[in-house]
Amino acid sequence: MKEINYVKHEVADPSALGLLGLAIVTLVASANKFGIVSGVSLVVPWAVFLGAFVQLIACLNDIKHGNVFGTTAFGGYAFFWFGMAMSWMIQLGVFGEGMKAAADPKAFAFVFLGYLIFTIYMTIGAIETNKTLLIIFIFIDLLFLGLTLSSLGIAYHATHLLAAIAELSIALFSFYGSAANVLNKTFGREFLPLGKPLGILKK
Repeated sequence: MKEINYVKHEVADPSALGLLGLAIVTLVASANKFGIVSGVSLVVPWAVFLGAFVQLIACLNDIKHGNVFGTTAFGGYAFFWFGMAMSWMIQLGVFGEGMKAAADPKAFAFVFLGYLIFTIYMTIGAIETNKTLLIIFIFIDLLFLGLTLSSLGIAYHATHLLAAIAELSIALFSFYGSAANVLNKTFGREFLPLGKPLGILKK
């Protein structure tokens, strides 16, 4: 009888890295929305490398964990930032004046609306992860609500401010979530609490 050997590959939890990427890119993007940073030229690199590639790496590692929620969340937002970076580059004329002239900013509203719908059902899933992640998703809901409405010119100043505040809040809570994941696993104890899941939806 042929002997079968199984090899187990240990893969680190990618949550800390993914949340770090989210924290950096939303901090930079919120500075742009608050008017502290003008233009998006120097937002693009952080959208590509921290918002997109770092979260994509986290997504691919969550696949190895069999974590559908983490895979979908990190993967979904990674490709959002790839899309935003390319859209900004089109608006900046990187791909030629023809594409720049043909770009209609209202298209963003439908992207943001789609991501609002996506984030709402991910928020429902986050109820059974931890409270820190749930708070982050609630602020992402508010971000996409503000972005959708402001892109359509609906109460622009108020909804743009809502998006800016929500995005800064995402950054702050994501830094905390990243730190908690790193330190809790490094020290083998709850150094920073993430908050237990609400436990209201699971059987």
